[in-house]
Amino acid sequence: MVMAHGELYATEFGWDTSFEALVAQIVAGYAADHDPAREAAWIAEIDGRRVGCVFCVAGDDEVTAKLRILLVDPAGRGHGLGRRLVDRCLEFARDAGYRRMTLWTTDVLVSARNIYRAAGFELVEQEHHRSFGHDLLGQYWSRDL
Repeated sequence: MVMAHGELYATEFGWDTSFEALVAQIVAGYAADHDPAREAAWIAEIDGRRVGCVFCVAGDDEVTAKLRILLVDPAGRGHGLGRRLVDRCLEFARDAGYRRMTLWTTDVLVSARNIYRAAGFELVEQEHHRSFGHDLLGQYWSRDL
């Protein structure tokens, strides 16, 4: 997951290794200490090749889950995997008792934002920042479950 994110975002957006480091922190935190009843991760495959992933992790309060590190490799695009990963994450969060799901993304991730919007997420806040070697517009999205 870490390498796939780092390579893909460097190729497609020119992001530096600080993005890969962020993904590594998210994955390491999940691997070191997660509650399987409230947090989960999925990897999508096509013909045995890993082509996507998403995490559902606990948010800042008991009723909020976070969708993290959604990725669909170019080899997996066009199969509806992004939407299916997000739908699975939402289903898990509802079953785990969460009432809301949030996520953070950037405005340059147009395909991901379209998936989020189609899944019922709404943009709630934006902020300009410098991350991953670029000036970006960070976006916070949320939806009730």
